[in-house]
Amino acid sequence: MNCPACGNVLEEMTIGDVVVEVCQRGCGGIWFDNYELEKFDEPHESAGEELLDIERDESIVVDRTKRLDCPKCGDIVMMRHFFSVKNEVEVDECPGCGGFWLDAGELGKIRGLFDTEEERHRAAHEYFSEIFGGQLAAIEAEDQAKFNKVRKIANMFRFVCPSYYIPGKQDWGAF
Repeated sequence: MNCPACGNVLEEMTIGDVVVEVCQRGCGGIWFDNYELEKFDEPHESAGEELLDIERDESIVVDRTKRLDCPKCGDIVMMRHFFSVKNEVEVDECPGCGGFWLDAGELGKIRGLFDTEEERHRAAHEYFSEIFGGQLAAIEAEDQAKFNKVRKIANMFRFVCPSYYIPGKQDWGAF
């Protein structure tokens, strides 16, 4: 595979049981296949330490405004978005294979955002509560009301058709 940012050939690097592709002596970017990034995105995941110091050529300047093609799929343009609700690190994600391309230094920034997955979820919940305010609470209340109504109907059917009366399963009756 070739680097989507600078065109160099990506080198495989084995970290634990995961093989990632890195742009050694190029732009210093890293390619993570689907579900690989989550194994390295928190500071307590010591395996990710090796990926923080990829050897790079300082003379290579990456145009961050350019849309990148997926190095695995080839003809699919990756989506650029923020990695978390803190909106501090932009990553490129392939909509086809689900892989992530991180430019040099982005993994270190991602690892510094949150200490744990729980902290990440809590920050997302706070962010959505702040943005949507009462709308989110109203939707949750409406869903709970619908659930309660469905539960009542299900309980009524429990008396109409008891579980011991299943057609074909009893020795008595017309069925």
